[in-house]
Amino acid sequence: MVKRILLGTLTLIALAFAVIVISVVQFDVPREELVGKYAGGASQFVTLPGGASAHMRDEGNPEGPVLVLIHGSNASLHTWEPWVAELGDTYRIVSMDLPGHGLTGRVPSDDYTREGMANFVGELMDVLGVDRFAVAGNSMGGGVAAMYTLDHPDRVTALILVDSAGIPVERKEEDIPLAFRLARMPVISNVMRYVLPRSVVEEGVRKVFVDQSKVTDEMVSRYFDLSLHEGNRDATRIRFQSYAARDEEAFAARLSEITAPTLVIWGDKDGLIPVSAAHEFKKRIPQAELVIFENVGHVPMEEVPAASAAAVRDFLASALAASPYTPPASLPAAGSAENEGGDAVAGAAE
Repeated sequence: MVKRILLGTLTLIALAFAVIVISVVQFDVPREELVGKYAGGASQFVTLPGGASAHMRDEGNPEGPVLVLIHGSNASLHTWEPWVAELGDTYRIVSMDLPGHGLTGRVPSDDYTREGMANFVGELMDVLGVDRFAVAGNSMGGGVAAMYTLDHPDRVTALILVDSAGIPVERKEEDIPLAFRLARMPVISNVMRYVLPRSVVEEGVRKVFVDQSKVTDEMVSRYFDLSLHEGNRDATRIRFQSYAARDEEAFAARLSEITAPTLVIWGDKDGLIPVSAAHEFKKRIPQAELVIFENVGHVPMEEVPAASAAAVRDFLASALAASPYTPPASLPAAGSAENEGGDAVAGAAE
């Protein structure tokens, strides 16, 4: 009898453990399973010279000045949909999933540094045949945009930094999303390769918004699903482990070299990168304009899309007045692109 009770107890424990494991263990999801959900509309996949297959969108006014949008850490091009809706009447808007993010996934070079991502953006614009463009970046993407501007000042007509990385800051540990804190821990980050509760992703998404009504189940599901895209968690681990504070100091020291017209946009309640960084950007880039939104978090383009896009529209109208955009006569043959249905598109997106 005792043996039977013990065996039953062990069986229940084993079943409970199995349920727990099943609920938290998440294996990679092939791109093909995610394309149908997240590569609709203007989505295309562009093969870059470095071998990456970039998920990108080329939208808005095809004859307008080009505005390139670069998302933040663990986000995707979807974060820019509100600005595309607000600004697409005037601007040709190019957005993309960075290496190790969204539907682009892991790239052959495994270079997820700021420099590597800036090179990725440059390759994409070369394939699209766009020589000059304005560039905006949020969070990590802001650092990428600033890096590209520093290295290619002849190609950037204007720079927009939205709650941007690039300034060394001190912040409270509790303000940093749990997923980011775990990704910085060598052993735990390896475990996250297979264990990723949806609740961890949701906590990270909610932390960047003040207005919690903006965080929908659909949004959380998208972040969670795309984090499971094959290779993305490996890329995140590589990216976080390659980060060095001294590199951030060296990068910040270069910001005074930026000569392009610059707009700095920030949410005053940003806990991830505090608003003090906005003032530091303004100090280091003398010609920069600064717009701060009250009661807004880390992603103004999603939390206050109309107001933030209006600030961008006013800024670009002035910044580009002295440098009118002329569409290229033809696109280069290098590179290739496919739309979500898999049909080849000659050279680039139309």
